[in-house]
Amino acid sequence: AIRCGAVVVSPALYPLYDHRNAPPEFRDPVAAAVAEGGGSLFASGVDPGWGNDVLPLLLSGLGSTIDAIRCQEIFDYSTYDQPDSVRHLVGMGQPMDFEPMMLMPSVPTMVWGGQIRMMARALGVELDEIRETVDRRALDTTVTTRTMGEFAAGTQGAIRFEVQGIVEGEPRLVIEHVTRIHASCAPDWPSPPDGGDGAHRVIIEGRPHIEVTVEATDEGENRSAGGNATAVGRLVGAIDWLVEAEPGLYDALDVPLRPAIGKLGRKQP
Repeated sequence: AIRCGAVVVSPALYPLYDHRNAPPEFRDPVAAAVAEGGGSLFASGVDPGWGNDVLPLLLSGLGSTIDAIRCQEIFDYSTYDQPDSVRHLVGMGQPMDFEPMMLMPSVPTMVWGGQIRMMARALGVELDEIRETVDRRALDTTVTTRTMGEFAAGTQGAIRFEVQGIVEGEPRLVIEHVTRIHASCAPDWPSPPDGGDGAHRVIIEGRPHIEVTVEATDEGENRSAGGNATAVGRLVGAIDWLVEAEPGLYDALDVPLRPAIGKLGRKQP
């Protein structure tokens, strides 16, 4: 429960990314706790959330016509030292008939559908539906990673999925993930423009055509760590704004992305 004026920020409450359209059984108890005890809650993604909401919406304002908005996370997971998530949640190194939890039907929509709905709301369009597409590729050769060991030839080496917001029969709002365990797998799929280990991209199809790529690094030039750090920065950076705001549930359209006031030149402890 949220009580006594507490401020809570979290990347884990997927249904509350777009709390206005969250299932009542999930939203109502949280809203009741806020009404009873005050406090505020802001949920934003860890993948990172800004790449699927505030950044694409900001860039959309630079165009005269918009045909589609595509948000991409493109990563080589060989440097992502989370073996359980990589091997079981995502399925890297598993037989091709293994169904990873992340790719089970409806799971991508559960996680990213709120951001699709939020973008549609901000753009003033009605969604026909939300669709999912999934593709997987096997490794041609056995590879060994520095952090997680061996991944055998013939096992899953790359995944690609989309969560698509359908507007008037066409996928107009798309959140896409392209994830590999080695750069040699699925070389025809999108890769970071600079050939690095990972990037987040927003592509605005229209006039003009706009592409913006964000490459963040942390913990010894690790891009997985860098991406996670930007997600944390968005959440932590919102706390002082939420303290001053009225109690309630907030989403990425409510909470402004602000300059890093007081942080310029300041070293971390």
